[in-house]
Amino acid sequence: MLLSYKDCVEKYGSDYQIKKEISNGALFLKEKGIYSTRKHDPEIEVILYKYPKAVFSGKSAFYYHSLTDVIPDMYYLATRRTDTRIKDSRIKQSFLNDDLFEAGITNMDYNGSTIRIYDQERMLIELMRFKSKIPMDYYKEIIQSFRKRTYEMDFGLVEEYASLFNSGNRFMEMIQMEVL
Repeated sequence: MLLSYKDCVEKYGSDYQIKKEISNGALFLKEKGIYSTRKHDPEIEVILYKYPKAVFSGKSAFYYHSLTDVIPDMYYLATRRTDTRIKDSRIKQSFLNDDLFEAGITNMDYNGSTIRIYDQERMLIELMRFKSKIPMDYYKEIIQSFRKRTYEMDFGLVEEYASLFNSGNRFMEMIQMEVL
């Protein structure tokens, strides 16, 4: 279980007791201000604990949804435009307006961790939005994965998400031509 410094002070009483628990092997320092009762915690859980308002998007979401087998080189997180900039070399942050940020957020079980992530319908729109910035072979792999999933996707939801963007009609035309 992950704990903040404040949680540790409440549980163990003082900074001295926290250090004592660490030296006894009952508590482990994961990062500055983040402690754990387990020796090994997945890094994704530490990221989620550290940035609870962020949502996995981009290459991370494509990978976690099994749309690609390319493991992302960093964690891609989306936050609100008004949120603080994340200064962590492991994270690539994107800022979104509130109306765009909320659309498509879901919880997903990934290797025993519950993560906040955009659903696959929203990720299809994101793929169309950033088509020109994505390498062609990577794009083709993801498009192929979406083609295999057409019967399990809610295209009414895709249209709803597309309508939030200025180029929504163009995105839907692209989806019609490339996915359906």
